[in-house]
Amino acid sequence: MWAFIYQPLLYCYIILCAGLPVKHAVKAFHPIHVSTTNISYNNQDNKLEVICTIFTDDFEAALVKQYHTKTDLNKAEMHAAMDVLVKKYIISNLQIKTGAAPLNLNYVGFEINKEATDVYFESDKIPVVKKIDTDVSLLHNLFDDQINIVHITVNGVRKSEKLDYPAKRVEQVF
Repeated sequence: MWAFIYQPLLYCYIILCAGLPVKHAVKAFHPIHVSTTNISYNNQDNKLEVICTIFTDDFEAALVKQYHTKTDLNKAEMHAAMDVLVKKYIISNLQIKTGAAPLNLNYVGFEINKEATDVYFESDKIPVVKKIDTDVSLLHNLFDDQINIVHITVNGVRKSEKLDYPAKRVEQVF
């Protein structure tokens, strides 16, 4: 009779105890920290179009750490204030050269895309691109395991490179 009661309790105990290490292992698991930067040369406008995609929670944490202010990229009423911070942060962590001097990147805006934030820039008009040098240090102020993936497309030719922290330089010739 007691075996009838104790056996199910024993099974419950085993299942619960076996589940504890898994639960703690999940909490201890460190997520991957990755962002992408897409740089495309638009032949019709003679401009570079840039899209930086960053996980929103990581991006907000980086903005807070850098500027010591409240951030919320999802709130419509904070969008104008966030525009200022987003532009300032990306400009300070992304530099693109097609010649000797860094290009002037004009901020277009940002939007939330599910769990990520897409930030848009475009360059002034530039001559046909033969070489692009890029320095990308997005989220380097937050994570020492940050991965930045850079895709550069010129005349339909796409070249990609993965940058593991602390690397930040990409040089591509087209």
